Amino acid sequence: MYIDHLKAAFGFIQMKFDLLRFVKFCVVGSTGTLINMGLLWGLTEFVGLPYLISAAIAIEISIISNFTFHDFFTFRDRHSPTLTIFFRRLLKYNLISLIGLAINMTVLALFTEVIGLYYLLSNLIGIACATLFRYFLNLRWTWR
Repeated sequence: MYIDHLKAAFGFIQMKFDLLRFVKFCVVGSTGTLINMGLLWGLTEFVGLPYLISAAIAIEISIISNFTFHDFFTFRDRHSPTLTIFFRRLLKYNLISLIGLAINMTVLALFTEVIGLYYLLSNLIGIACATLFRYFLNLRWTWR
């Protein structure tokens, strides 16, 4: 009896919030974060680019890798084999991610320049700020 109530409660939560898909979204986002942070650090420390330029490059590369992982993993049930739909979704995902980029860059600059946090920590905060926004918009528009 108790297990039936738990199953019903979990089913309700999963139906309303799509918890498993959100967890997948976050797993993919974590790989994108590693790509982003590694490129930001490498381009800034070894190539010598200013951190904001490095961040923009790192974010765009992580956007493309995240989209590919999302299309084949997070939203596999909504995946379409046609290239036209794939590229249309990539465009939508990129547009949403560019808004996320603006959120991320604003937080990065604010926390680094105004508050004085280390740029890598500021970048992590920026990523966190954009995650929920990107998830819900992608769920409702890119992979509806």
